[in-house]
Amino acid sequence: MSRDADSHETGASPSDQSSSDGERWRSSTDLRADGGEASGASRASSELRSDGGAAAGADEVALDPWGSSSVADYRKLFEDFGIGEFDDLLDGVPSPHYLMRRGVIFGHRDYEPVAEAMREGEPFAALSGFMPTGDPHIGHKLVFDEIIWHQERGGDAYGLIADLEAHSARGLTWDEIDEHARDYILSLLALGFDPEEGTLYRQSDNREVQDLAFELGAEANFSELESIYGFDGETDVSHMQSVVTQMADILYPQVADEPKPTVIPVGPDQDPHMRLARDLAARTRYFGVTEAWASFEATPTERRLIGEAYEALGGTEGETVRCEDAADWLRKHEPAPDDARQTAIEKLDAAGMEPVRPRVRILDRNATEDAFEALIEAVEGEKRVYDEHIDTFELSREDADELAREVELDHGGYGFRPPSSIYHRFMTGLTGGKMSSSIPASHISLLDDPEDGYDKVKSATTGGRQSAEEQREKGGKADECPVYELYAYLLADEDDEFAKEVYDECVGGERLCGGCKEQAAELMTEFLEEHQEKREEWADKLDELDIDLDSDRKR
Repeated sequence: MSRDADSHETGASPSDQSSSDGERWRSSTDLRADGGEASGASRASSELRSDGGAAAGADEVALDPWGSSSVADYRKLFEDFGIGEFDDLLDGVPSPHYLMRRGVIFGHRDYEPVAEAMREGEPFAALSGFMPTGDPHIGHKLVFDEIIWHQERGGDAYGLIADLEAHSARGLTWDEIDEHARDYILSLLALGFDPEEGTLYRQSDNREVQDLAFELGAEANFSELESIYGFDGETDVSHMQSVVTQMADILYPQVADEPKPTVIPVGPDQDPHMRLARDLAARTRYFGVTEAWASFEATPTERRLIGEAYEALGGTEGETVRCEDAADWLRKHEPAPDDARQTAIEKLDAAGMEPVRPRVRILDRNATEDAFEALIEAVEGEKRVYDEHIDTFELSREDADELAREVELDHGGYGFRPPSSIYHRFMTGLTGGKMSSSIPASHISLLDDPEDGYDKVKSATTGGRQSAEEQREKGGKADECPVYELYAYLLADEDDEFAKEVYDECVGGERLCGGCKEQAAELMTEFLEEHQEKREEWADKLDELDIDLDSDRKR
């Protein structure tokens, strides 16, 4: 979840004449990501979008929070890891950020509750962390902007310095961490984070986070961390501890205030953290809420099959459907046998004459005896009470979950909501490969002298043709161009028409690389000058903030 200067804003990219990874920007009227593929000047049509195509020479999809992750095909993240396409819910996001409109933010996990909270004016939060291993650069700006955008829309915003992780996973000294932490905080503030309305903290100074990490650690084990992160007998204990600390970071906004929708803006390499955090949030809950058809437990697939039998036998019209009837229907009407069908039939047969009825089930996971008794009393209307669950026939799943959460909070539980996440594409390095702080020419630091920023852009790889004549004839390869990416990710800012214009002129052959890089270099110079002026303004006010940037830990 924390952003590392070396590995977290990287991405595979072609050089001038190599094939495209397909994640670049197209000309736009509707500015949506569509998952399609295009090539050549014919792509200069109606949309500025990202297609999630494969990067030449990139690794297969591998999500490593501490490695140099690259994503060969963003579409595989939807298939292999269950990441949802952000484009599918874009219309429900109030005044979406340009990173959302242009498909830079391409995926999400369960972002709908956050979007709904924004629409309804309900509480929500946004948090992301930064591992201070080097200078903040333009890749990190993506995350800064996402936190600030959510804060501006009424969210409780949290920016954290993952110093325990930097010390344990990267081996940085506390002096180095202090220096880099200061730089990250200054850039976050300079870009618009409001410290009076938001929260800034260091992992090492936040006792609530450390206490929560201890409790979450009781819900995880080494085998699980080994499976998720590849830990082995050589992994030190502090590194493993940093994982549960990050889980605590992700859930912290719900402890600091109240359970509420919370989004974590990250790159896709951080998805393993998000999956584990969502699992741990569920494991700590007193109660689980699911749907059911009878007194027995059933898997989601089994429930779907039973539901089909119930509907086919007239249950929705008020007919009484018995479990044995549903079993007979499944035997006759379902296609070729599979394990879920067979186990569903076996469970229905065992239940015999019991009616099949839709209900919501509240499961006792970790509840105290008093909490379970209180929940029984709180569930109104028709219900069935069992040793370890309650079936309610009148509450919706959403209402039952909220009621269970209220009882849990009243009896000392956390009541966590599953944290959400949004995922942005990795920025391509200016040299055409991965963006890494260990390769100065590949990235632009937010601390770079503006003249150095100018020179780096002027020296950057482009998607241009071999000659000006060929480019005028065939058009440039904007989809393969790190310089065009600068326009789409940063330099065009909110101006979609400007980004569209640059793209159209490039692929249409009107824009040549020399002039395009000159314009980009000048805009980058202006950005760095303005950003560093604002950093200087905040530098004089850092002592007023509630965050200690001078650690007293041993070096």
